[in-house]
Amino acid sequence: MPDKVLVFDVWGDYAHFRKYYTTSSPLSFSIPPRTALIGLISAIVGLDKEEYLSRMTKKKALVSLRILQPVKKIRLGINLINTKDGYWIPVKRGFHEPRTQIRFEFLKDPKYRIYFRHREEDLYRSLRQNLSLHKSVYTPYLGISELLANFEYVGEFAIVEMLREEELSYIHSVLPLDTISEIKLLEGYKFFKERIPTEMLPGRVVTEYREVLYEAGGKPIQARVKGGMKLENGECIVPL
Repeated sequence: MPDKVLVFDVWGDYAHFRKYYTTSSPLSFSIPPRTALIGLISAIVGLDKEEYLSRMTKKKALVSLRILQPVKKIRLGINLINTKDGYWIPVKRGFHEPRTQIRFEFLKDPKYRIYFRHREEDLYRSLRQNLSLHKSVYTPYLGISELLANFEYVGEFAIVEMLREEELSYIHSVLPLDTISEIKLLEGYKFFKERIPTEMLPGRVVTEYREVLYEAGGKPIQARVKGGMKLENGECIVPL
């Protein structure tokens, strides 16, 4: 795996990363899970849905995430096809409407920074080229296909050192809870915890979930962690 990391920002008007345990009123994770991030990266580089999960496993790909805009959530009514009675018709029949409105939870004005490494040099180089040219093979989106994403290449940065677990560091990325040895609570910080999917088989079966900690305003978290690394641009990250 190269000792450098590709860094790029991604944003949009809205995002929706559906929580796996919600059905009738879909709720959204506050951050894109790793499974959504590798889908977004694969869209930019051009991996199709039949191959990207096997090429983006945690053994091959390092992915970290930073919150750049404060987390904001809103709810909007979305018109869906009404199949409650076991059928659908384009006009009203009795009390059966052709559409049914469901309240969806959306992230408003989300913006994130993504950090990426990969063991395959050709894939890594292809992504770097597409990012630098602001080019994507497939359309990138934030959770669902109607929520288009824009992106901007930040740069390629060397890993200058691995963080020592016995020392406090300012971590800029979202933190998996199992990597934290100590965390310093600072005034004005709003910490939240979520359980997100991080690994998925090609059959779209989730094989790993991790609990992660983040600061809702995107502030760096002062903590002692294992597995962290510092980049030459001064940012410290921990893989999801």
